Amino acid sequence: MKVLLGALVVVLVMLQFNLWVGEGSFSQLRSLESQVEVQKQENVVLADRNQELENEVLDLKTGLDAVEERARSDFGMVKDGETLFLIVE
Repeated sequence: MKVLLGALVVVLVMLQFNLWVGEGSFSQLRSLESQVEVQKQENVVLADRNQELENEVLDLKTGLDAVEERARSDFGMVKDGETLFLIVE
């Protein structure tokens, strides 16, 4: 009987050790939950950026205003009859 009781105590200690310290333990679960929260926040930021890019692509496909604005800001293009003043600090 003592051997059986001793074996049960050893099994219980091993199970408790795995529950608190081993793989799949409470501390590992908390760590993974915090990593999931960080990833969710990053996903929100990336989803917003993706939405902005999608809106810009749609605007470039449908309207000429965005194309004109891009040509002016990125390439320094001007319309006929306009004068470009470049101010250097």
